[in-house]
Amino acid sequence: MSQQQPLISHLLELRNRLLRATASVLIVFLAIVYWAKDIYHYIAVPLLKTMPTGGTMIATDVAAPFFAPFKLTLVLAFFIAIPYVLYQIWAFVAPGLYKHEKRLIAPLLFSSTVLFYLGIIFAYFVVFPLVFSFFTSVAPEGVQVATDINSYLNFVLKLFFAFGLAFEIPIAVVLLCWAGVTTPADLKAQRPYIIVGAFVVGMLLTPPDVISQTMLAVPMLLLFEGGLFAARFYSKKPDAEETETSEDSQ
Repeated sequence: MSQQQPLISHLLELRNRLLRATASVLIVFLAIVYWAKDIYHYIAVPLLKTMPTGGTMIATDVAAPFFAPFKLTLVLAFFIAIPYVLYQIWAFVAPGLYKHEKRLIAPLLFSSTVLFYLGIIFAYFVVFPLVFSFFTSVAPEGVQVATDINSYLNFVLKLFFAFGLAFEIPIAVVLLCWAGVTTPADLKAQRPYIIVGAFVVGMLLTPPDVISQTMLAVPMLLLFEGGLFAARFYSKKPDAEETETSEDSQ
């Protein structure tokens, strides 16, 4: 019975943290849902600017004019609430971490949030104009460009997630080196394979066009190099780790 009580208390705390995280997303959603159509229009601007004169987006589904902005607003609410969601995760796992682990994880949570936002911003302001300009310019003569709003939403959300996750590469590199899974020297030795892997990932995560694939692969490689530089300061040092562990046990 005594062993079950800690487990139950942990499960209850996990439930409360998840409820708070979900509630934060719903609160943000309710606060911005009134502007759902305006939000969708703002996201559609990169495509609308590149469409030929008189070109418009279309809705092939009867309910699409309602559900597309609704879906986008819900995803945006999650993006906005990410810092609080990550805080709830941090608050749940922090009691079980050592002091040196807390000193690493807290900055990484903050930097991972910033990098995710930077990935989305990069996709919207840099990638979208180039990709949509290319797509609309290669349309065959006599073909009118009229993108379905649901198809467009799925396209941009896929790119948002792809670039948001790709910008987390420095965090992944630092964590791998800090955990002792690899070292900066080993990663440098694997650089040729990582370059090929970046373009393969770019091909898998982005639409089948060379522009978006390249514009994902190149930042991934630059972020990898940034992660290598940062990992030098967080690589696992056995002597220091033993000292920290002994201090925490006292």
